[in-house]
Amino acid sequence: MKIITEVEAMASLCRGWKEKGLRIGLVPTMGGLHEGHLSLVRAARAGTDVVVVSIFVNPTQFRPGEDLASYPRDIERDMSLLENEKVDGMFHPQPETMYPEGYRTYVEVHDFQDKLCGAVRPGHFRGVCTVVLKLFNIVRPDVAYFGWKDAQQVLVVRRMTADLNLDTEIVALPLVRDPDGLAMSTRNAYLSPDERAAAHLLSKSLAEAEAMIAAGETDPRAVVARVRNVLAAAPEIEIEYVAAVDTTNLEPLDRIVGEGLLALAARIGKTRLIDNILIHPKGEAPC
Repeated sequence: MKIITEVEAMASLCRGWKEKGLRIGLVPTMGGLHEGHLSLVRAARAGTDVVVVSIFVNPTQFRPGEDLASYPRDIERDMSLLENEKVDGMFHPQPETMYPEGYRTYVEVHDFQDKLCGAVRPGHFRGVCTVVLKLFNIVRPDVAYFGWKDAQQVLVVRRMTADLNLDTEIVALPLVRDPDGLAMSTRNAYLSPDERAAAHLLSKSLAEAEAMIAAGETDPRAVVARVRNVLAAAPEIEIEYVAAVDTTNLEPLDRIVGEGLLALAARIGKTRLIDNILIHPKGEAPC
């Protein structure tokens, strides 16, 4: 595995692969790798000729007072995991490499970026879109792999890719859960044992909502209320939002009759967690 820290070196390596007719798969990450990330790497390995994984804790998607400084970093462990997956290139730039002195260009997807997590974390998706576009321009991937655990990110990146006529296919894979149902996240490492015990209610609430929908419930207000009621059983959980929205514009659903997204965000202690389920017509694959 080639480990690259400079933009031009990464771009040059990828140009060489392209000249040989090889298809490049990119898995953008902030490190702290877990099985969810590795499922994306394996999909890229199976679907493309060469695989690049970026590990970059992107400062532009963190707001003041968030966990930029404390975000889990273990580059040696991440490198070992990627070596085991036979990744071809790891791109690990420093912030000053991606945002050199004088940097002043940012990318926004209006409307999309201000809903759900964007309403609670203003500017977050501006940073996400900016760094993803930069990675796409450096690596020139044929396919980029994201996880549905970050569902709003998937939808925002898809919109940006379409609107800017980017020649990269966006593939989204199902989120991966721990045995207790908690969606795998690098930030799970922040949870104390008691907080971890409470956190399982996030997936439990969504599972109950999913069962309601499967049984024929079409009123999103009833489904959202069930999620909130389950979460209320743990006083440690502070709900930021629970929403049933469409996957086109992230607008609230009037009725649950087809494809949609049921998403939540909550804080447990100092840890902010998100989770979701995709709603889709019976017999069809998720969006």
